[in-house]
Amino acid sequence: MPYSIRNGLLEGGRWLPSPNFEARPRHSKIELLVIHCISLPPGKYGKDQRQSHHVEDFFLNKLDCSKHEYFKQLIDLRVSAHLFIERNGEVTQFVNFNDRAWHAGESCFNGRENCNDYSIGIELEGIDTDRYTKRQYRVLTDVTRAIQLSYPSISNDRIVGHEHIAPIRKTDPGAQFDWLAYKGSLMER
Repeated sequence: MPYSIRNGLLEGGRWLPSPNFEARPRHSKIELLVIHCISLPPGKYGKDQRQSHHVEDFFLNKLDCSKHEYFKQLIDLRVSAHLFIERNGEVTQFVNFNDRAWHAGESCFNGRENCNDYSIGIELEGIDTDRYTKRQYRVLTDVTRAIQLSYPSISNDRIVGHEHIAPIRKTDPGAQFDWLAYKGSLMER
């Protein structure tokens, strides 16, 4: 599915605005794409039959931390990403691309710190030890192309994993993420 971006919003995805964002610093140019992974609890995928998606709830500050032992460490944690791509390829946008999402934390790319200031963050539903789905790769490729059209400073060499900008703290998207296939698909037009 071809995606497009208008006024910082992805057309073709769902929009669920997170309160966890702020304006980017003045004169900040968007020039980095960071790929992450998340599932709550880790390794559990999809929507719970009785409630909304835990990841959505987390990014919206609505996660009931009493629902799972793992969630207790997330109490009072406020994070977001620009996009979340589920295993079935469904895309949800939480933060306008023109705003600063809270996805990278303490980070550095090519000697420049605070990657949130100049990056877009995409979360894939998964954990760094599981393979991602073919559908996720297709959607990620399509979304990345739309992002690169709207933010041309994001060249293929400016697409990284969280593990690359915060290597001591993070391991995502992990060894199961197929960088070669993903970046190769971006070359195909």
